[in-house]
This record gives sequence, C-alpha cells and structure tokens, in this order.
Amino acid sequence: MPDTLSLIRNQTEPQLGQLERTLAAEGSTRPAWVIAILASVLIFTTVVDVLGNLLVIISVFRNRKLRNSGNVFVVSLAFADLVVAFYPYPLVLYALFHDGWALGNTQCTVSGFFMGLSVIGSIFNITGIAVNRYCYICHSFSYSRLYSYRNTLLFVALIWLLTVVAIVPNFFVGSLRYDPRVYSCTFAQNVSSSYTVAVVVIHFLVPIAVVTFCYLRIWVLVIQVRRKVKTEESPRLRPSDLRNFITMFVVFVLFAICWAPLNLIGLAVAIDPPRVGPRIPEWLFVVSYFMAYFNSCLNAIIYGLLNRNFRNEYKRIVSSVWVTRLFVTETSRAATEGRSMKSKQSPPPLPLPLHNNNESARDRINKESNMDPSAS
Repeated sequence: MPDTLSLIRNQTEPQLGQLERTLAAEGSTRPAWVIAILASVLIFTTVVDVLGNLLVIISVFRNRKLRNSGNVFVVSLAFADLVVAFYPYPLVLYALFHDGWALGNTQCTVSGFFMGLSVIGSIFNITGIAVNRYCYICHSFSYSRLYSYRNTLLFVALIWLLTVVAIVPNFFVGSLRYDPRVYSCTFAQNVSSSYTVAVVVIHFLVPIAVVTFCYLRIWVLVIQVRRKVKTEESPRLRPSDLRNFITMFVVFVLFAICWAPLNLIGLAVAIDPPRVGPRIPEWLFVVSYFMAYFNSCLNAIIYGLLNRNFRNEYKRIVSSVWVTRLFVTETSRAATEGRSMKSKQSPPPLPLPLHNNNESARDRINKESNMDPSAS
C-alpha cells in the first residue's frame, strides 16, 4: 500500500528536486501563526488587487481626461496585475491551507505560466510607461506622431508578444515547478544557473536600466525647468505632466523595491547553487516572494493617492455603486414589507351582492332570506 500511494503521488504532483524535497520536509513544521500571516497577506493582496485594478480600468474608460495614450499602458499594467489575482493566487491559497500542492502537474504548469505572464508583463509595461513618459516630456514635438492611437495599441501588443516569448523557454528548461517554501508553482532558480542569470538580466536588470535612464533624463529636464535654464528645445512642463510623471516614477520605485530582493537572491543562487542555495534563510526567501506578490495591489493605490483625476473618478465610481446598492436595497426592502403586509391581511369576505356600502353583512343576508320564497 505505501508503494502504491507513493506511485500515485509521483504521478499527480509536480516533480521536485532534491533541494525542494529537503525544504518541503523543513516547511512541514511551519507554525500555524505563520500560515495565518501568509494567508492574510495573500488574501488582502488579492482583494485589493482585484478591486483596485478594476477601478483603474473602469476609470480610464469612463473619464475623458484619463483616455490618453499614456494610460493605455496603465490599463495594460492593471490587466497584468489582475492575471495573478484571478488564477495563481487562489491556487497558492489552496496549497497554503492544504499544506502542499494537490492539484496535479498540469495545474502547476498553467499556474506558473500565468504567474510569469503577470510578472514579466508588469515589468515590460512599466518599461513601456517610462519610455512613453520620456517621449512625452523630453521629445514632445514628435510625441503625437509617435504615440498615435494606432501605434500605441501596436506597442502594447508588442509588449505582450515579448512577454509570451520570454515565458516559452521555461517549458523547455523545465523551470516551472512547485516550491513548498512559498506554496507556489513558480520559476525554480536552481534548475539551470545560466538560464537563471539570463532571466534576471533580461527580465529585470535590463528593463530597470531602461526605466532608470528614461526617468533620469526626465528629472534632469524637470530640474532645468525649475531653475529656468534655457535650452534649444525646452518644452513647457505643465504641473499636471509633472504630477503624472511623479506618479509613474513612484510605481517604478515600489516595483523595484518589491522585486529586487527575489531577483538578487536568484542571481546569488545561480552563481553557486550547491553552496549559496542552502545558505539563504528560508524566512528571507519567503518574505521576498510575498513582497513581490504584494506589489500587484499597490499601483491602484498609488494612482488614487497621487493622481487627482484617478482619485476623483474612484470616488464617482464608488458613489454610483453605493447609490445603486442603496436603491436596490431600499426597493427590495419595500417589496418585502409590501409582501409581508399583504400576507398579514385577513382573507376577503365571500362575494355578496352589494347594494349599499353602509349596509352590514347581517342586514344583507336577512334581506335576501325574505326575498327568497324557498326560505319560508
């Protein structure tokens, strides 16, 4: 019987490496309060992720001031954040509450694919936003031609095409595996050192370098405008442009802070997996992963705090939903009260010919008895 159970387990669960098996054995003694904290963080992240990013998407479609080329990338970024909230995060919660993965290898691979789709899509969209802001502020004369509505949609489509292309090699390397330390099917950093280095460089360091270059150039221009330095092509920087730039800059900084620890750990492990891997404290790895997860719910909050148009549209949407809720609640309450009052009424009297509304029922019966010859 034990052999049969182990055979079924090997066929249905994702294959784990020796390091993962050791960590799984260590993680089985994890205290209940740690599970509760991790579950609470992930539930909060998922709820805020869904509500916040739906607010972002609806705001852009509703508010004419928000419907511009730059916010097309913002909508695309919100969609990337929503991907993990709708599929991988619920599966992580399931594994968290069941102390392991019991959904099969196919679900693990699909979950890992969508996790990568969200992560890589986020960093590529943040890069696209930075390039868009750079062109808008530093090359404003050619911005309208470069970021027409058609071209903007093509740029977003290119971002998602590159995202899918960047994920495909994982299927050949076999790096999408279940990690019991974080209860997730995700990128395994110890499968291939060279591939891990390539992933960190291409998916994180290069985009971070591009975004840093764009925002540094924008900051230089902002400082020049503030100091009233005259240049040959110094565009007029409106306060709203500066606020939008600061908003997206904060989005980038928080993304870098949340994802840098995990990527640096991956880079360190890739250099010497047998020596560095076991020396990484489990708590540090888990915290870095859940920091990265938490980032998916931050962008919508940042927009609401720093962008007046988003904040006002959030209020309008919430108010309209609340008013609709009140209207539906009051209507259903009135209908319920009407039905209860109707049920409490006495049944109507038997139909009798009515000659005078002021006559009593007894008088009408006596009158009919006197008129009926058979009654005598």
